[in-house]
Amino acid sequence: MAQTRTSPEGITQQLAKALAHPLRVRILTSLHKGISSPNQLSQELGEPLGNVSYHVKTLLEYDCVELVKTEPRRGAVEHFYRATERAFISDSDWAKIPASARKGISGVVLESIGTDSTRALIAGTVDSRTDSHVSRTPLVIDEQGWSEITAMLEETLNRAIEIQGEAASRLAEDDDAKSLSTMLGILHFELPEAKEAK
Repeated sequence: MAQTRTSPEGITQQLAKALAHPLRVRILTSLHKGISSPNQLSQELGEPLGNVSYHVKTLLEYDCVELVKTEPRRGAVEHFYRATERAFISDSDWAKIPASARKGISGVVLESIGTDSTRALIAGTVDSRTDSHVSRTPLVIDEQGWSEITAMLEETLNRAIEIQGEAASRLAEDDDAKSLSTMLGILHFELPEAKEAK
């Protein structure tokens, strides 16, 4: 499928289409954690292999994932993918995505956060480290405060992605280094009660 590379609006519309299906969002969420094949994704997500393969192919067409390697498997070839930076949606791009698509994407992300949090709580990894961070902080702010917090969170996310890249380099250089699978969830949203109270 042809990509509209010269128009930010065109790219945003294509990205919105790529993320319009909940399974594609779940696939991308998994591929942000590491390299995986449709077969592995199928088992992890509990979805039929045919469905997963179809949606991975769609994400590939939209440049949200890239092929990393192939491995022979019993007369077939298994393809392994990872998420690309294109799969991240900037604030300006998010504003251009239709409300119905934003709701679907947000729903899948929140569901994934809930699932990951529950798994970590049951496994005891949420509080296994004394420097873990879990907080809930209700705030009362104005429009400027909202904008400042949103900008701060975007900076935090960008820095976290940079730190992950730096860690990947260190892990590649040191065979004895231990990798940690972690989850960084950042939430900031308007509460319904606050909206109704205006």
